[in-house]
Amino acid sequence: MTALALSLLSVTLLVSGCSGGEEAKKTELAPLALKEQTSSVVQASGGYLVNWAAVLNNGNKWHFGENAVATITGKDAAGKEVVRMEQPLDAVAPGGSMAFTGEALAVEKPVSVKIDYKPASWHQAARVPSAYKTFPVSRVSTEKLGASSYLITGYVESPFTRPAGSLVVTGLLRDAAGKLIGGGTAFVDDVRPGASRRFIITVESVSAGVAAATAVTARTWGATAKPYEDLAAGGAAPIFTQAPKTAPFAKDRGYTVITEQKP
Repeated sequence: MTALALSLLSVTLLVSGCSGGEEAKKTELAPLALKEQTSSVVQASGGYLVNWAAVLNNGNKWHFGENAVATITGKDAAGKEVVRMEQPLDAVAPGGSMAFTGEALAVEKPVSVKIDYKPASWHQAARVPSAYKTFPVSRVSTEKLGASSYLITGYVESPFTRPAGSLVVTGLLRDAAGKLIGGGTAFVDDVRPGASRRFIITVESVSAGVAAATAVTARTWGATAKPYEDLAAGGAAPIFTQAPKTAPFAKDRGYTVITEQKP
């Protein structure tokens, strides 16, 4: 092989190596990020009821985060683990966030509760991010029931033409400073386009303070992207469904072409 051929081969290998590295960087996906978490403990029949709420962020706008599992552990004052639970999570939409809540019963009182999660698998979105519309929530009301329990009610709708078989509705409570102090979750079935379905969420306890603001979100139920993909495949429901009620113009008000006369 001549010196020229060897030089050309070296350049080819170098270029292909660089392009391969760039391609790997392009396909590298950021892990889900646990943005916020809080927990509270109240005495209950048979032990202590541990409640938690958290928010997961997905920074990948072209991929769903699937099959993630949250691990909740609670320890007593001596550092002994008194509660441990694995909670399967719903799929996190591309570029979105997901609020989740849960509860578990502990025989002994935990003084610290920590939420971790096992990494998600990734599913490339079949459509552009704007196709995965959020589920509208309206008429949200928050009522304080006891010392630290709350009732959240409201209505949820579907923005898609296909009915949503089951939606997960999560309400998060924040104090006056915006800090997450608790939350709860409810399920709503058979949400059809153009119809509102009522949800009722009970928050058993909060970590501290008084709830000053409520944020409610809804999502498809399931660990994979399939329920969301199926809804998006049917398209979005039209926003305006009524014909115009004003009378048409008697004469079309078009535009007039002005021609410039040059000398």
